[in-house]
Order: sequence, then structure tokens, then C-alpha cells
Amino acid sequence: MQITETVSEGLRREFKIVIGAGDLDARLTGRLEEMKSRVHLKGFRPGKAPVSYLKKTYGKSMMGEIVEQAVSESSQKTVQDHALKLAFPPQVDLVSPIEEVVGGKSDLEFMVRLDLMPEFEIVDPSRLSVEKLVSNVNDEEVQAAVARLSEQARTYSPRPEGEAAEEKDSVTIDFVGRVDGEVFEGGKAEDLNLVLGSGQLIAGFEARLIGVKAGEERDVKVTFPSDYPEAKLAGRPAEFAVKVKEVKSPDALAIDDDLAKKLGVDSLATLKDRIRDQLKTDFNRASRMHLKRRILDGLDVQHSFPLPQAMVDREFESIWKQVEAELQREGKTPADEGKTEQEMRDEYRAIAERRVRLGLVLARIGEQNGITVSNDELQRAMSARARQYDGHEQEAFNFFSSNAQAQAEIRAPIFEEKVVDFIAELANVTERKVDRETLFLDPDEAAEKLTAAESQAAS
Repeated sequence: MQITETVSEGLRREFKIVIGAGDLDARLTGRLEEMKSRVHLKGFRPGKAPVSYLKKTYGKSMMGEIVEQAVSESSQKTVQDHALKLAFPPQVDLVSPIEEVVGGKSDLEFMVRLDLMPEFEIVDPSRLSVEKLVSNVNDEEVQAAVARLSEQARTYSPRPEGEAAEEKDSVTIDFVGRVDGEVFEGGKAEDLNLVLGSGQLIAGFEARLIGVKAGEERDVKVTFPSDYPEAKLAGRPAEFAVKVKEVKSPDALAIDDDLAKKLGVDSLATLKDRIRDQLKTDFNRASRMHLKRRILDGLDVQHSFPLPQAMVDREFESIWKQVEAELQREGKTPADEGKTEQEMRDEYRAIAERRVRLGLVLARIGEQNGITVSNDELQRAMSARARQYDGHEQEAFNFFSSNAQAQAEIRAPIFEEKVVDFIAELANVTERKVDRETLFLDPDEAAEKLTAAESQAAS
């Protein structure tokens, strides 16, 4: 066997490996010698069939296995002999025509491409300074949450015969929608309960039902918004044939112990306590989301090192498939986003590079500090994931339990959260109080809002 390094650039290594036809034939002969005592062929006593005959009978099929094994073993030997730490499994390209190799007419020659793990130093997490956005749950927010619950629990009573619907009334309707005279998919409904003014349907639809009476039929003309998710309907005028079956007015609403009991608790005070606790949980979750983003941003800024291109390519391909699927679903092109396809590709490749870089950094921090995902944690996560498959929970759990790749995908986010928590304990974290609206913004939007406020204050 001859191993020749042909490429040594950055984290990429390539080797040409040649295994002689004689070597492969010797391996085949050895394999046949081992098996001949177990082979029963017509015309030969057990174990007496000559190897030459066995080679003609089984040679080609067995040579395929031998070639596959030789490629695997020689690739691993190359990695071990050169003490290489791989970031990705070896990529093999055959040079010799496989038919000639299997037929014993050619040496086995192939190229092995290897992407190596980068060498880099981890910045001490205790040197990381990050900001944590926080907000307090006040009485006004609790009252607003109680009011929203009371609205959801509101009851309605039929209006007297002949009375017209007003805003905030509930109407029960059937409708059929048409675009260019054709009924479109999803354009039909029966016995739909609709609160006028709730914004449940597209803009203009509910307003045109104010004044209807039970038993009335009305044609409603509206235009789908330009950003409507279904591209075929976006911006298109539509006409709905609506039949009104019932009109109800809202009953009086009281926020009291009776409301609490209707919602399953013993008193209004208990209801408010539970809402406050839930709001605190929601606020803490949002606060942690911002903290995690700040930690990842800080790690990204403080670490710069070459990345294994195979890992970046794989991450980019995964992201780009999602982008293409979304564009196709919305009937859009990169031009609709004000970009060329190449500009969009470059943008998402940068995102892929960031993800790979942070993944390597978090993995190294976890490795250095003995952070792992226990089997119990993995089992609980698999059970939680399986519960999402209603009616097929056991089949889903069995699949996760027997599939290493599925387990790795479930384990990865758990590991990431544990490492982030570890870093948060060590980092220099300063709290910044913000309003509720800012706290629940996307981290990028929150950062832009706070930066703009700071700039305005400075001027």
C-alpha cells in the first residue's frame, strides 16, 4: 500500500492511496482459504473445492467487500499514522474503475479528503462581560392578563330577532370565497364563530358584517394583503358569499371570584397569584433568551480561527434548503428581498460560519469542564419529543432510542443550554431594566431599539 499526501492547506488534507492488485488478490485468497471448509459444492467433498474454483464462483462478489474494507482500513490508517483529529468523516473518491479493480485487472487507487479540527484557545468565560435585559411584573400587567382571560371566558347571548350585529358581537356564519370566480383552497367554512372586530379574518371582512341580521346573506368583497402567506392569493381581490346563522351580543363581564371559579381556581386572589407566577416565568424565559444571545455574540467576537469547510458547507446547505423552501412557499425570489441570489447566499454562509464556530467553542468549553448530557436527561427529552407525535408516541420513542443520529440531534440543544448556563455563572453579567415590550422583542430588534434610544439621549 502506498500513501502519498497531495494537499496540505489549512485544515484540508488530501491523500492518494494505492493498494496493489496483488495485495487485493492475496486478501481474497486468504478469505477463500478460511471459508472453503464451510462451503459445500456439488462435485466436491466438503472442504476440498480448490481455491481457484472458489475464486471463479465467489471472487467478484467477495472482492467488492474486500475493496470496501481496504478503503476503510487504509483511510483510518492514514488518519492514525499522521495523528490527525478529524472534524468530519473521511471523504473518498475512487480513481480506478471499480469494475477493473473487482475483476483483478487494476490496482485500487483512490483519494481521501480530510477536514481537520482547528486548534484554538478558549477565552476564559469569566472575562466575558454581557448584558441581561430584565423587567418586573407589575400589578398593571397582572390586571391586563386577568382582563384577557376574562375576555376569553366571556359568554354571548342571542340578540332578539331582527336586531343587527354590532362590533364585538359574535356571529355564526357559513361562507364560500372566490377569486376570479373560482373557489380557492381553504376558502370555505361552516358554523364559524366570529367576534366582529377581533381581527381573526383578513382586514375588512369583519367590518363589512357589522349590521347583518340572523338569516341574512351578504356578499363581502375584500382584498388579500400583499404579504399574505399564500402567494397565489396575496394582493388579489376576493368575494365571499356569507350566510349569517346567528347573532349574539356579549354578556356583562365581571372580574371577580365567580370568574376565577369559572377558570378553575377558588378565588380572584389565587387567580392573580397564579398569573403573576406565570408572567414571572415568561419574563425570566425572555430575559434568558437575551442573555444567551449576548453570550453567543460575545463568544463569537472573541474567537477567530479557521473553520473546517466541510462542516460549514453542510451547515450552509441545511440553511439554504430552508431558505429556498420558504421562498418557494411564499412565491418570492431574492430580488423581492432587495438582494441578488449571491448576496443572499453570502449572507447565509456567514450565518453558517457563525454557527459552526460557536458550536466548536461551546463543545470545547463543555469538554474542558466535564459538561455532559446524562442518560436520564436524554430519556426525558426523547419522551417529550415523542409526545409530539399524537397517537404514535411509542413508535416515535422507539425510533429515537434506536437511532444514534436522532439522539445526537436531541442531545445537542440540551448540551448547548447547559454550557450557556455554565458560562452565565462565570461571566460578568450586568442587568438592564427595560419595559415589557422591549423584553419580548427579538434580540436583534431589542438591540436596535436600545441603541437608537441611547443615540437619541446622547444628542
